[in-house]
Amino acid sequence: MEAARTKRSLWFWVRWGLRMLLTYAVLIAVALVMLVPFLYMVSISIRPDFSFLTFPLSLIPDRVGLDNYLILFRHSRIARWVFNSVFVSTTVLLLQLGTCSSAGYAFGRGDFPARDVIFWVLMGTMMVPGTVTIVPAFLLMSRLGWVDTYWALIVPAATSTFGTFLCRQSFKSIPRDYDDAALIDGANRFAIYWRVLLPLIKPTLATLATLTFLGQWNSFMYTLIMTSSTKMRNLTVGLTTLVVQEGGAGVQLASATVSFVPTFLVFLFMQRYVVQGIALSGVKG
Repeated sequence: MEAARTKRSLWFWVRWGLRMLLTYAVLIAVALVMLVPFLYMVSISIRPDFSFLTFPLSLIPDRVGLDNYLILFRHSRIARWVFNSVFVSTTVLLLQLGTCSSAGYAFGRGDFPARDVIFWVLMGTMMVPGTVTIVPAFLLMSRLGWVDTYWALIVPAATSTFGTFLCRQSFKSIPRDYDDAALIDGANRFAIYWRVLLPLIKPTLATLATLTFLGQWNSFMYTLIMTSSTKMRNLTVGLTTLVVQEGGAGVQLASATVSFVPTFLVFLFMQRYVVQGIALSGVKG
């Protein structure tokens, strides 16, 4: 009996080990399939000449140089485009953290007439495709004289329905005892929001910040329509109009690397907060 139990236990661990080995093998294979094209992109961008035309193409270059990046910055306004992307993305991020968290607090903890009706009407706007609102938005920006300015790129994106929903769900998950205890200690509503509840939803705020930054950095259609001059383009729009006479694919992939690396680093450092924030907000897939 003891020998049979030991045999079953051993067989269980063998099956568990094989299952884990197969799982990790599949995950590693998928990761390599996703990662190798980006590694080749960076590898070609740092080759100093047309060595990328050789076959087979090695992942590790024989020589490393920044010629493609020098050509890119010399023959385009990419420095200005990078500044525009960073400035607009960071400003919109900060504005959304303020507007969405305060609106989420009002909907999640406030008590005012038609609160739920207003919230669900607001949620209904998420069903409207963004492409439908581009023309009205352009007409409005044109009337205000904001076309081809930072105002048109920042003000309409200063708040977000999804961000409001995310913050509202996080605030609703916090017990009301925190509010009652703060009120007893003499705190007003703003103090409760700013000093008590806001620090408790840091994962949600990090999630909102990450998604907002990535969304604004990769904004294409809206920015393309709202800007007409080269100096006001963001990096995504600017690179689509980039024409470089020398360097060819190496310069093009250098520009793609400049666009890709910041978003990759932001998501790499913030991914655990994104997962934790969505889980705490009650957003189920």
